[in-house]
Amino acid sequence: MDVYEEIVRLRREGRRGAVATIVSVQGSVPSFRTAKMLVRDDGSIAGTIGGGCVEAEVWQAAKEVMEQEKPRTLKFNLNHDPKLDTGLVCGGTLEIFVEPVLPLALLYLFGAGHVAQNIYKVANIAGFQVCVLDDRASYASRERFPEAHEVVAEDFDTVTARLAPSASSYIVIVTRGHKDDMRLLRWAVQTDARYVGMIGSKRKVIAIHRGLCDEGLAESLFDRVYAPVGLDIGALTPEEIGVAVCAEMIAVRRRCESKLPHMSWFLRRTENANDSALAIADEEIS
Repeated sequence: MDVYEEIVRLRREGRRGAVATIVSVQGSVPSFRTAKMLVRDDGSIAGTIGGGCVEAEVWQAAKEVMEQEKPRTLKFNLNHDPKLDTGLVCGGTLEIFVEPVLPLALLYLFGAGHVAQNIYKVANIAGFQVCVLDDRASYASRERFPEAHEVVAEDFDTVTARLAPSASSYIVIVTRGHKDDMRLLRWAVQTDARYVGMIGSKRKVIAIHRGLCDEGLAESLFDRVYAPVGLDIGALTPEEIGVAVCAEMIAVRRRCESKLPHMSWFLRRTENANDSALAIADEEIS
């Protein structure tokens, strides 16, 4: 079975995996430099890096790399580690690089106006597959979005009824009206999408959130919502807003651990609550 073909197949199916490659060999080992093993998200493997306890440890590391979405380098000294001696090796050292195989990041971009055009441009450069959706054929067209993965001009309710965003999908709502934003957010928070962003003022965001909660939607559904969408970098023009929104999506995609200046009222509300709780705890300790 060809490991490279399996990687392509996994990504097309929206699945995860991790590839382990031997990058350095010294001494006698039961494999060779550049040997590869693919570990799929269901635990099955394709290829081999020599078998034995080394391969078992690499398999476990691969599962963690999939979860964390960050590569890792493993080093094994087969001369001095008794647990790695299974009779398969004569002694030596090897270094193995394990990297994640991630599904393609699909962005569902609702709205096809000026802001959406610039989000599409930056997202496309950043490696997102962009699907543009709007209920106006004059806006949602190949002329305006020539490199989009898909362009759909159809009623929003009709479109969302047949969509099923996965955990590797992103949703950004930048339509022309409050009502459309609200009904799309109602749908989006109930999907498996990794990221849900909505444009709008803080006042509008709070009003929509309150209305949806009054309808009975659980508060926990808004944990993935970034609204107002984008990083707070002082963006004013549609081009600048496109950069701010895509920067935030990239941060989520790469699991950025640094504290970033999010515009989102939801995140700021949580951070303020956490800061208040810490302040109270500090006062009680002192």
